Amino acid sequence: MARDYPLAAYAVRTNSASSLIITRHVLFPLSRLHRITLSRAARIIAVSQAVAARIQADAIVPAEKISVVLNGIDTARFSLARAKFDRGEFLNSWQLSGDSLLVGSVGELTPLKGQAEILRAARLLLKQLPQTHFIIAGIDHSPGKQHRTQLEQLIEELDLSARVTLVGWLDDLAELYCALDVFVSASHTESFGLAIAEAMASGTAVVATETEGASELIRTGETGLLVPIGNVDALAESILQLLADKAQRVRLAAAAQQAAAANFSLERMIAETEAIYLSEVQKV
Repeated sequence: MARDYPLAAYAVRTNSASSLIITRHVLFPLSRLHRITLSRAARIIAVSQAVAARIQADAIVPAEKISVVLNGIDTARFSLARAKFDRGEFLNSWQLSGDSLLVGSVGELTPLKGQAEILRAARLLLKQLPQTHFIIAGIDHSPGKQHRTQLEQLIEELDLSARVTLVGWLDDLAELYCALDVFVSASHTESFGLAIAEAMASGTAVVATETEGASELIRTGETGLLVPIGNVDALAESILQLLADKAQRVRLAAAAQQAAAANFSLERMIAETEAIYLSEVQKV
């Protein structure tokens, strides 16, 4: 968290034998205070190329002190969940019919995650595939749960109550990812996109908006589909395209799972991060 940076920087300044390394997860620009406190950082790790570009734009440290280490997830866990998954059992537990097509999203309930756009896309899509059911999972941290209330009102307004399920915390997200025919990320901004990576690792086809993070994770047409941010028609069209074409859906899902295993593993993230820390230790 950025609020920790000044204290950490001060601690390092009082001990010349130590070095400051931080990992930056978000795209928000840093303040003038952070530019001062982090000016002597030995290394700044960015979780994506987009975050690295943001740090460079802030001109905090020389470019050679910025390293990119992509976020890691437990890819084996999601792959194993796919192998064990029982779709019939899942549909029964959620009281859904056997012919249901499932579309879902995972993320904090906030306008920046684009859940409202998913609902508007759902209304368009259901005209073509009325057996589709949408599951939107996420926790609302806003005061008075106002974001969830707004989504509930929109569901009523769009007459989607029978076709949309809003859920909060789920203990087994891997099972949900495996159940979905299409995972959707309609975010307005993403520094990386952990939920996208998890869905990919689960072997689920992904439709995502062209955020900074999603554009790094997905090769459109190869490991998923990308659509313009905020474009409800394009979002609905791409989801419909995958629901109507099982062969394409399976192809993209398989390629996505391979890409996730190759690029987003915890083991890779740990090894790359450890190498950076060790390189700084050797300089002391």
